[in-house]
Amino acid sequence: MPAYPDCLKDFVILVALHILYSVKFFLPFLLLLCLTGVAFAQKALKDSAGEKEPIAVGELGSAASWNTASGKSSFGYSIAAEVTPIENWLELELGVSPTYGVHAKELDADLLFKKPWTFSRKVEFMFGVGVTSTHATDYGVTTNSTGGEIALDFMFWPFPKHQFGWYLEPAYECDFGQAHEQSVGMSAGLLVSIP
Repeated sequence: MPAYPDCLKDFVILVALHILYSVKFFLPFLLLLCLTGVAFAQKALKDSAGEKEPIAVGELGSAASWNTASGKSSFGYSIAAEVTPIENWLELELGVSPTYGVHAKELDADLLFKKPWTFSRKVEFMFGVGVTSTHATDYGVTTNSTGGEIALDFMFWPFPKHQFGWYLEPAYECDFGQAHEQSVGMSAGLLVSIP
């Protein structure tokens, strides 16, 4: 079993706690933590072709967001990690995306529950629903809010061993704060299997 740096585990747990505490979902978080712990602790599985399945998949890419009410746009990057607690049924994605616009900056952290479909050996699709926590600063005014997110995740694996690939993830986000802001976003970038 590969060793993970304690700081990575602490970071994942800290972000998940922040998201779930702000949405007041502490009990489901405990269940989620148990499922994720099983995913990290399990031995590497082998797929139908006899190849070793990765423990997690890392995503690193660019991100863009457009607020549908104000018309403001922002750009930045996205970092996420996916684990598979239930093969072919459930994938969990925990991600962070800082974006920057004119007189504004925003840090989004999200936890998505995704249902995967494998179209071919090189193409996968996932539909995800989850929660998001946002820390935004606009013209010096700082706000914190939570919301919901729906994402479509297209994953392309050009190499046979699925070590590297790329992804395209359009998403819709609805803020549960006073303004009930809605935004449409897109992230795209590199996929890296974590053996």
